[in-house]
Order: sequence, then structure tokens, then C-alpha cells
Amino acid sequence: MDEGGHSGRAAGGQLEEKVDLTPETDAKLEQSAQLAKGGSLNEALAMLAALEKRCRVGNDTVNLVRVCEASLQYCKDAGDNESLVTTLQTLSTRRSQKTQAVRALVQKAIPWCLNDQYTPCPVSTDEEKADREKLVVTLRDITDGKLFLEAERARLTRALATIKEEEGDIAGAADVLQEVHVETYGSLSKKEKVEFILEQMRLTLGKKDYVRAAIVAGKVSRKQLSEENMEDYKVKFYTLLAESHRHDKDAFMLAKDYHAIYSTPCILKEESSWMSALQSTVLFLALSPYSNEQQDMLNRVNEDGNLEKLPSFQKTIQLLLKKEIINYPLVNQQELETLPAFLEGGADLAAFWRESLHRRIIQHNVRIISNYYQRIHGARLAQLLGLDATRLEKEIAAMVSDGTVYAKIDRPKDIVRFSAPKNPEAVLSDWASDIDKLLHLVETTTHLINKENMTK
Repeated sequence: MDEGGHSGRAAGGQLEEKVDLTPETDAKLEQSAQLAKGGSLNEALAMLAALEKRCRVGNDTVNLVRVCEASLQYCKDAGDNESLVTTLQTLSTRRSQKTQAVRALVQKAIPWCLNDQYTPCPVSTDEEKADREKLVVTLRDITDGKLFLEAERARLTRALATIKEEEGDIAGAADVLQEVHVETYGSLSKKEKVEFILEQMRLTLGKKDYVRAAIVAGKVSRKQLSEENMEDYKVKFYTLLAESHRHDKDAFMLAKDYHAIYSTPCILKEESSWMSALQSTVLFLALSPYSNEQQDMLNRVNEDGNLEKLPSFQKTIQLLLKKEIINYPLVNQQELETLPAFLEGGADLAAFWRESLHRRIIQHNVRIISNYYQRIHGARLAQLLGLDATRLEKEIAAMVSDGTVYAKIDRPKDIVRFSAPKNPEAVLSDWASDIDKLLHLVETTTHLINKENMTK
């Protein structure tokens, strides 16, 4: 076949026939092997380069793959990493190179830099480390933009991130990993995608980029995490998410994170694990601002049978659900403040949680008072809540701003009003409703009296 002829594409309306170069390939592979063993690596590679072109132009894909793999193997056996990288780049960028050949090149070279799917091969010298990283980077460049090698690119990218992390470059590792949008890859399994995204989350949090971490966390489907054989990933995901929410000081989201960990079957099998998760759930529910969702979660946790094994935490939940004033500090406050979840994050964060707990108790008590009193003297209210007048006014003002309660403070008279004034239409509507109820009661009573008289 004429080497300067067609390249295997359609010509004259007809597809060119495949040329079988097996005999020639067998002979030249044997000759090149002898040359490579004799130290003439460049001559061996030159011989295979000419053969590679014949196989590529002749559409002999099977032998093309053999030639490409042999070229890489000779470089590896000779220990010439520079020639290995050059050969990889040259063969993979040939004009009209077959996808099978490019795939074979990448898959042939990957085991030389990775032990398994993601772990880089161990090295002992700086030179070996540089060669390993150069090979990984070259393979990543080759796989860039090739759909048939997207799985290999994802694994190489993760390996490169691991290498950078070992060198102490957390920010560089996170940036490398963010380049791969693994959620769009169809050739990776569901587990591999989740595992990759969790690694992205871990490195992004290590970089202290909490905004990016929240964006990455949104790529994980909570429904998938609830499936079988995904329990370990679920625990890891919510543990990382808790780290992000702890930075945001979002107590309710932390409560949801720990409750998700607690409800995982593998955690429920270990008493120490579920106890720790349930204790953390109760702690952050107590620290959460009042809302319908928080009250709903308090009721659901209160109905959990396992809570009976934690009596002090069960008492805390019941106190928060009762329409009664809570004394501060709580009976088990010392226990709450010594939980690992409370102390994690340093002394400043622990002080913030301690102050938040006091505020939540005050807010709870103000809501209870507003249910029983339309108006009350400020001094009496401060006495009931155990606060000074300044702190009391500050907390009530904050609750009014949040829309949690309605209140007006008359400073000269020292009176706090919790009942909102009604417009004339509302007053008239209430009066009409009361009259209707009264007339209904009178009518019912008259009917019963008449019924009693008739039976005598």
C-alpha cells in the first residue's frame, strides 16, 4: 500500500479496505525488541514509528495498538522517562490517530504512575517524584477533551491532587480537582462520582473555601446517599457538611446534619456512635432559632425510642416543648457544654454557642410570657426571667425585629405590651363571633331545659 496515499477515510465514495500487517508487525517487533535490549532505543523507536504510520494509514487497529504499546514498553524498560513522555505525546497526537490506540497508550502508562485507581506509586527520591508527576500531567493532557477517556482523566486528576496534597499544597490540590465536573461523566459508576465529589468537598474545606464547598455539596443527591451500600459515603458527606455549617454557625443545619448521621443504619448498629450523633442533634436543636421546622424536628426527636437511653437529653427536649418558663442555666448544661460537637471549632466558637444557648432560653421564656400576658410590668418580667432591664429590653427588641413576637415597651410606665392593637373591623368581627357563640349556648340550654320538662 502506498504510504502517501489515502489515510483510511472515505475516498471516491467508497471506504478503503483494511490492510492486515500482522506478518510485518511480528517481524519488526522482534527486530525492535533486539535493538532495544542492545541499548539502541532510538533506532528501535524509529523503526516502530514507521510501522505505526503504516498500521494507522492501513486501518490495522489491532497491530497499531501492539506497536504503540511496544514503543512505550521499550522506553519503560530502558528507564528513559524523558523518551517515555515524548513517545506518549507524539503517538497520541498523530494525525487521524485511532481512539483504540490512544486508549491503549493511556491504559498502558497508567499503572506506571498509579498503584490502583487513585493512589500514586510510592517514590523514594525527588527525581522519581518529579518523573511520576510529569507522567501524570502528560496523561491528563492526553485525556483532556476525550469522552472515551473521561474515567481515566478523573482518576489521574485525583491522583495529581493526592500528589499535591502530599507536598502540602492543599490549595493547588483543590484547584486541580475542581477542574473535573465528574457529575457529568457517564462512564463512572454512581459510587465513584460520589467518592470524587466528597474528595472535592474535603480539599475545598481544607482550603477554607466554604462558599465553593457549599456549591460542591449541592452536586450530591441526598436520595442516592439513602440507597444501600452508600452508608459510609452518607456519613462522610454529612460530616463534611457539618464542618461547613459549623463555620457558618448555623445551628439548625448542624442539627439536621447530625440527625442524618444518626439515622444511618450502620451508625444505629453501634451504640456509642448513635448516642454521640443523637446527643449532638439535641444540642444543636437547643441552639437553633425558633421556627416551625425546628419545632417539628423537636417533636420527631422526642418520639424517638432511643432518646429514653439519654434521660438528661430527653429532659432538655421536653423542656423546650413545654409551655413553661425554663430556668437558666439548665440542669444538664455542664453535660451539653462538654460534648465534642460543642467544643469542636475552638474556644471562640464554644463561647458563641454558650451565649446562643442563653439567648435561646431567654427567647423561649419571652414567647411563653407573651402567651399568658397581654401586658406586664418590665420589672416583674425581668424578675420572672432572671434578667436585668437592659438585657431584657435588648432581647425583646431583637425578637420584635425578627418577627418572633409582637411587643411594645412603655418606658415611662415600665410596661411591656404583648397584644397587638386591633382595628375597628377586627373588634367588630370578634364581637359578632362572641355574640354568635353566646346565642348558640342559650339556644342549646333552652332546648335541653324543654327536653327535660317534656320527659317529666
